[in-house]
Amino acid sequence: MPKILVVEDSKDILNNITMFLENMKYSVDCADNGMTAMYLIGNNRYDVIVLDIMLPGSVNGYDICKTMRECNNHTPVIMLTAKDSIDDRLQGFDSGADDYLIKPFSLNELEARIKAVYKRSSGSISHQLVVSDLVFDTETYTVSRQGQLIELNPTLYKLLEILMKYSPHVVKKDIIEEHLWGDDLPESEVLKTTIHMLRKKIDAPYETPLIHTMRGIGYLIK
Repeated sequence: MPKILVVEDSKDILNNITMFLENMKYSVDCADNGMTAMYLIGNNRYDVIVLDIMLPGSVNGYDICKTMRECNNHTPVIMLTAKDSIDDRLQGFDSGADDYLIKPFSLNELEARIKAVYKRSSGSISHQLVVSDLVFDTETYTVSRQGQLIELNPTLYKLLEILMKYSPHVVKKDIIEEHLWGDDLPESEVLKTTIHMLRKKIDAPYETPLIHTMRGIGYLIK
């Protein structure tokens, strides 16, 4: 089932949506403010985001959606709002929303819309990850930069894939280690060595480095 992020400042509405979707066997994360939502979006992959427009603090739903699209995050977004004017809807779509649901709404209708945007998104997902002049086809597992094929071992393929999927965001060290080795974690220096091996393949032959280190946090590719 799809993994859903629900962003809603009303505790009652947030709890109702979360309980309903979890009972329908969805995996659900929650946020009740814009900053928490941005953190979760930057550190997780979601299939659909249910996003309230009016949020406490300086970051509202429009801001979140617009920032996602500017970062090439094309996760489907269903916006929730009590506003029913044409201008409000247009502003939502202009910021990158895929659908728009007016409060109060039926939870069954919300689920139907989640299924619809997820189905549309799944049908159009590209198998290519692209960062600058680096291209990774996740269907054929071929990697190229500036049109030149790059051969990688299975671990480096997995490492490159997670970095490119999260790009331009930082991927924390523990998330990378879990993705590469699961519960069988190696010694702490092994990840650093693996990153070094990937840099030799992806960056060393080219003028512009793409892989960057955030000391004490993790790595990113941009």
